[in-house]
Amino acid sequence: MVSSVPRLVVAAPSSGSGKTTVATGLMAAFAARGLAVSPHKVGPDYIDPGYHALATGRPGRNLDAYLCGPDLVAPLFLHGARGCRLAVVEGVMGLYDGAAGEGELASTAQVAKLLGAPVVLVVDASSQSRSVAALVHGFASWDPEVRIGGVILNKVASDRHEALLRDALEESGVPVLGVLRRAAPVETPSRHLGLVPVAERRSAAVEAVAEMGARVAAGCDLDALMGLARSAGAVPGAGGAWDAGEAVASEGGAGLAPGSALTPGSGPVAGSAAASGAGGVAAGGRPVVAVAGGEAFTFSYAEHTELLSAAGAEVVVFDPLRDERLPEGTRGLVIGGGFPEVYAAELSANAPLRAAVAELAGSGAPVAAECAGLLYLCRELDGLPMCGVLDADACMTDRLTLGYRQAVAVGDSVLAPAGTRTRGHEFHRTAVEPGAGAAPAWGLTGPERRVEGFVQRGVHASYLHTHWAATPGVAGRFTERCRTS
Repeated sequence: MVSSVPRLVVAAPSSGSGKTTVATGLMAAFAARGLAVSPHKVGPDYIDPGYHALATGRPGRNLDAYLCGPDLVAPLFLHGARGCRLAVVEGVMGLYDGAAGEGELASTAQVAKLLGAPVVLVVDASSQSRSVAALVHGFASWDPEVRIGGVILNKVASDRHEALLRDALEESGVPVLGVLRRAAPVETPSRHLGLVPVAERRSAAVEAVAEMGARVAAGCDLDALMGLARSAGAVPGAGGAWDAGEAVASEGGAGLAPGSALTPGSGPVAGSAAASGAGGVAAGGRPVVAVAGGEAFTFSYAEHTELLSAAGAEVVVFDPLRDERLPEGTRGLVIGGGFPEVYAAELSANAPLRAAVAELAGSGAPVAAECAGLLYLCRELDGLPMCGVLDADACMTDRLTLGYRQAVAVGDSVLAPAGTRTRGHEFHRTAVEPGAGAAPAWGLTGPERRVEGFVQRGVHASYLHTHWAATPGVAGRFTERCRTS
């Protein structure tokens, strides 16, 4: 049964301990044994799932209890784990770190409890010996509902160092399931927003993932880890796997009614019956929705295109760096996040596509743009011409804007009616200077208390990243506008 798939959560006391190397290496090592492995990442991160996908050959999927609500964590996990014999979930930050000021919400510990999954704690042991036992004991005893099933020691210096660590941990009652020696780091270059995405360095990334898999296979007891994964029973309270068609049907297939609230946990009930013809197919056929891809636009959740397809759209991916035209018959455009600032010159040089995007937006067709997509629609980015859809200029800054947000739609748009509430995430080092009279997309509530983004005819452009699995009416509303615009 998919509800009892063997599973592990890979966590750490803090960021920088080696979670990504170990989690990706475990995925690659078990996949090399011929297992179908389901990859998952706690939180809103878009980049690590790309490496997970290379390791497993399956889409990397996020489990975010803030963006989607705790009630959707298990259904989304089961959706990704269909047909798999093992699931590996990479945590975020430290095991007990979550949304600021929200207790355990969105923490790795909360996700582990929601999944009923044992935790493998990755410990950077480079500067300690006997103290490792106190650290592990503290993490194992902090929350009795979190089961620390084993430890993988990272950055161990020598046989003598390993022996000291193992002796100390014998008293903790938590088994050592692997030891990784201190070595030159696997080649996974970073820049201003984290690791360089797979799409930008595919050949080198394939080699890096293979090396992670080899190191983990050599240093870890894969049989013991598989045994730990199999000790997890059925996912607690799981009513079934999330399904895009059922999600769209639960919202009526044509989007949200005015006044709806897009609050986490208010989305589809997993396992509910899908209405016949969910999402509908208009007499003229399925409207083509072009989705930006390629190296410049790599930030996207897999569920977004699944929901668009379930709502009746024909999703076609294109590359703004190389394609000079939008896909034939495009009726709507989705441009997600990524690194347009890195590719500003190439994006600017593709004048025919910039003109095509401007023409489509000018016709009133639905356009949804997040973060990088917002920058691409501006008049300029760091002085280079962009699409000119928005009366705004964008530039790189030294300031990192990062964090979860609560927001309310300021006016009606192709994504939501005015007054709609949602949750999102900001993560950028750019700023946009709007022209006079711009209509904002969202009003941020809580400590932020500001407006941001743009709504202009059929365009909705914003820095806010949202997860449509929590708000399936967005896909239905957007697709319906594509049919009728």
